[in-house]
Parts: sequence; structure tokens; C-alpha cells
Amino acid sequence: MYYYEVAPVRIIRAKQACFTYHHDQILSIGQLVSVSVGKQILTGIIIRNVSRPNYETKVISSVLPLPPIPKQLIDTACWMSSYYATHLATVLQMVLPRGITKKRRISASRDLSFSRDRTHFLLNETQSLAVDTLNSIEVGTAILHGVTGSGKTAVYIEHAKHILLRGKSVIVLVPEIALTSQLLAEFQQHFPSIIVSHSQQTEAERHRVWQQVLDSLSPVIVIGPRSALFLPIKSIGAVIVDEAHEPSYKQDQAPRYSALRVASVLARAHEAHVIQGTATPLVSEYYLASMAHQPVLTMRERAVKKTLEPNIEVVDMTNKALFRRHRLFSDSLIQNLTETLAAGHQVLLFHNRRGSAAITLCEHCGWSALCPVCGTPLTLHADLHRLQCHVCGKNNRVPTACPSCHGAEIIHKGIGTKLIESEIAKLFPEKVIARFDGDTQLATTLEKRYQELYDGKIDIIIGTQVVAKGLDLPHLRTVGVIQADAGLSLPDYIASERTFQLISQVIGRVGRSAHKTSVILQSYQPDHPAIKLGITQNYQEFYQTTLSERRGRGFPPFTYLLKLTCIYKTERAAIRNSQQLANTVKNSFPHVAVLGPTPAFYERQYNSYRWQLLVQSKKRSTLLEIVSIVPPSHWQVDLDPYTLL
Repeated sequence: MYYYEVAPVRIIRAKQACFTYHHDQILSIGQLVSVSVGKQILTGIIIRNVSRPNYETKVISSVLPLPPIPKQLIDTACWMSSYYATHLATVLQMVLPRGITKKRRISASRDLSFSRDRTHFLLNETQSLAVDTLNSIEVGTAILHGVTGSGKTAVYIEHAKHILLRGKSVIVLVPEIALTSQLLAEFQQHFPSIIVSHSQQTEAERHRVWQQVLDSLSPVIVIGPRSALFLPIKSIGAVIVDEAHEPSYKQDQAPRYSALRVASVLARAHEAHVIQGTATPLVSEYYLASMAHQPVLTMRERAVKKTLEPNIEVVDMTNKALFRRHRLFSDSLIQNLTETLAAGHQVLLFHNRRGSAAITLCEHCGWSALCPVCGTPLTLHADLHRLQCHVCGKNNRVPTACPSCHGAEIIHKGIGTKLIESEIAKLFPEKVIARFDGDTQLATTLEKRYQELYDGKIDIIIGTQVVAKGLDLPHLRTVGVIQADAGLSLPDYIASERTFQLISQVIGRVGRSAHKTSVILQSYQPDHPAIKLGITQNYQEFYQTTLSERRGRGFPPFTYLLKLTCIYKTERAAIRNSQQLANTVKNSFPHVAVLGPTPAFYERQYNSYRWQLLVQSKKRSTLLEIVSIVPPSHWQVDLDPYTLL
């Protein structure tokens, strides 16, 4: 008889993840089985072999007719459970597709091919040096720090060829599903078969992809967002993280993991390496790489020879004389748009806020439209004639009179992408306009319309962060940034870093060819360091300045953070319980700093009140000890939070 610790993929006990079972045959670690838990039959994974215990064990009910999950993936899942203080069953639910025991009909996969003008490329000296260096790395993490347009994708492709020749697989992570299309189009020029995985696939499609990877006997190339890390790949040679600075690599629900950390652990288990490719490396990652003497490969020159740098103009939004023709768009921006569109080229307008207006208020008494559930300001969506909450989704009709004083002086202030879209349509009614943001319908996402964008069939592109990331559009000539400082007022230690990244990235959408291009950047704070250094893409100065500030204030990379959010139906309960835990932590762990409790940035969500504690510690192990004393209900735990909001 053989004995095994099996982890069911559903939480049975809060403090126990594995249970001992027996079977009359030798089974492999990672084998999927069915086990009896009480009166239920659950799917589980064999985690390890054990000796016969001194108590009676149940027999494994059945062995699923599937190859075992690779041990490296099992080990990574166990590490995640420990590192992020999350139940192993919660982690394993990401490793296995939903409905794994369902019988499915074989369905044809959707065609994801794209047409591109360029079918081959010659690496320049800098790219070739980067490829040679990456090819020589066995284990560890390398940062590929290439300015926008330096040809990082070409380096990825050449390195992937090298990995495949060694008989190993490659995972290519993208921060957004939208960028899958572009990277896939590039990779399809060089590799006949690429596996694409993302969350917008149906359950059946995701199951088919998972089964394809599990059954594969030859190396594969997988492209997808962070969840692609959990595909059952047998032998990984490299994990490439494109646009590695993006916040979407941190999952915002349990398990709240960083794909950068998980990628490094998974790669180490496979004796492989990680490549973080970005024009604006995360300050913390860059610092850690330099401290650990990990390779940082810098690519300062553009991939295409004889590229022309864009003409960049900064417009001070406090100077109303520069906005005589329109209140949102400066005279200079309108002039540039007019000339670019008349020449038959594309323009891109970037703004970091959705909706038509951010605030609806009464000019007479000062009443403002707040969400009745969350208490956050409602955003006007003029096209729907509704006020919508971007926290909980609640929406109300737009009042014609003030609910407080009954006056008719209702006004809408602030700029959103929908307002930009409607105003631009008035200025250029004959042009094809496309808006891409968090409100975009599934059928009209950037991913779905990528080929139209690439071919120049869309004249005016309007969007939030998704349009600033990694897009390479040959017909784009002008970029307009509507309010560059929109994110600087957020109460977060990464606010200036995020602003610097977005400005650097959106400017990098042009200046990638021999064509003349322009950037018009509008800002109320044109002299802010994040904006001035973002415009010049001066990463090193921004890095040194930011590092100095964080050292003084005790933020990463010089400390570890733990964000604890207390959630109750009443404000009194949220305050009382958060104060109690704050006092307990201060008394039990005198060497940590406890900030708060304070109302969370989104103080009310889904009819609940949210109060927040932030714990700073030099030792991450101390934070894990603190997590162990957090009450199991009414608290949300986030180790290593990307943002404080």
C-alpha cells in the first residue's frame, strides 16, 4: 500500500491544506485524483509521498486519466501559499481549469492570425549584444531596459528561438489582453504554432488550451497575461515579462500575488531565467537587481535607423490664453490634430480617467452627487445619461434639480474619455473615432480592433492606460495628453512613479520611424519632476530622486508593506475593530511602524465601510507573523501591495 498527501482544490479546513490517503499503486506527484472528503467527492492533487501514518486513511477514490501536473508548478503553488499566507486550495484553483472533470466535445480553436507589413528584421549591435547576453544566462532574473522603440520584441523572438533549440518552452507574459494581439502578430512571423491563453476565453477554450499544454511532448511558446504562469508546462527555459512595470502583474484578489515574484520562483524550479522587459523599470525591481548584481541590459538606441525624435510641446493648462478655441483642447493641440488628420494619418489622445465628468455638483449650495452605496463621487456618462460609480457599479439618473436645495444650477466638472470623445466628434465629425477604456464593450476592445488600428483605419484613438502600453502603430503621427498630472494628486507613494511611466510610455508611441511626429502634453503642473523627466524619458535621474525619497519615508524597496483593510456594515464597527488590531500589532510587534487606521481611499464599497492599516517592516517574516493574528473574517490582507489605494 502507498500513502500520499493530497490537496483538495476546495478549502476543507482553514489551517490544513493536505490530507493523507492510500492507494494500491505507485502514483506520481502532481497526479490528479478524486478523493472522499466527508460525503463529498472532490478533485485533488498529490503533493508528496509519505510513510504510513498511525491512523486509518481513506483510499483514493479514482485516478483521473490525465498526465501529472509538473512538479515545478506544484512546488511553486506551495511556495505561493506560504509566501502570500493564502490557503493552498485557493492557489490550486488557479492552477487547474474550471470543470476539469467535465467531458467536452472537441471544438475548433479561433483563428488569431494577424497581418503585418514586416516579415523579417536585422538586429542592430545593441540588440545582438542583448541577445548574446540573455542566451548565456542560466538561472536568475535579467532586466532588459530598452527605451520605447528600441526593439525589445525582436530580442524576445531571437532569444525564444535559442530556448526552443535547447528543447525548452517559453512563456511570454503581457500586462493586458489587448497587447496579446500585437505580440502574437510579431511572434507569428517566426514561429508556426503559438499557444494563447487569457481570461476572456470561454471555460471550454481555456480547458482546451490547458489540455494542449499538458499533453504536449515538444516545447511550446505561450503568450498571455499573468495567469499563463500556471499552465502545466513540462520544461521551461525562459519567462519573458513584457512591459514589466505594469500594475496588472499584481493580482488584486486572493491570492494577491506578484507575477514578477511567481515568475522568478517558477523559473528557478525549472532552472530557467526571467527577463523583465520595460522602458521604465519599477524602481524597487531596478534597485533589487542592482543589489543582487543581476544583469541589467540597457538599450538606448532605436531599432529602426534614421528615426526622428518626436517634437514635444508642453502646454500650461493654467494659461487660459492657450485655450481660446476649446476649453479641453489647447489651440496648439487642435492645430496639430487638424494637420495630421488632413494628411491622412492617425492621432492618439490619452487621458487617465473614464467617463464624461468626474464631479456633478450644485453651484448654489455645493451638493455633490455621491454613490449611495460607496460614498465616492459618481461619474457622469453623458452618452447613457447616467451617473455611475466606478467602485461598486451602482448607477443613478442625472438629476435635473438639486436634491438638497432644489435649485437648477447642476454642473458637471472634470474631464473623462467619453467627454473627450464627444467633443472631438464635434470638431472632426467625418473621422473614424475609437475609444478604449474600462467602459469599452467586449466586442469593441482594443484586442478585437487591433488590426484596424494597425492598418490605420481608425483615425482618432482615445483611451486611458491601455493605449499607453507598448502599441506600435505605423500610421500614428500625433499624440495628445489631455491632462498629464491627473494621477499626481492620488494619496499613494507610487503616484509620481506611475505618472512618469505613463508619460514616458505614451510619448514612446511616436518617434519610432523616419516620419515627423508630435506630442502635445497639457498639464497644470508642467514643472513637476515626474512630468519633466517623463517627457525627456530620463529614467536614471527619476530613479535616483525617487529612491532617495523612499529611503527617507520608509517605503519599498527599503521596507516591506502589509495593507490590512477592515470591512464592516457600519462605520463604527470598522473603526473599532481596526483600532483594536492596530493596538494589538503595536504592542506585540514594537519594531514595526503602523500607519493608521484611516478610512480607505474607497471608504465605502458594496454597502460596507472600509478602514485601513498600513504596516511597514524591515523583515517580511514579521509581516507573516502579523497576518497570522489577523481575524479570519471582516479583514482583507494584502502582502506587498502594489498600491495603497
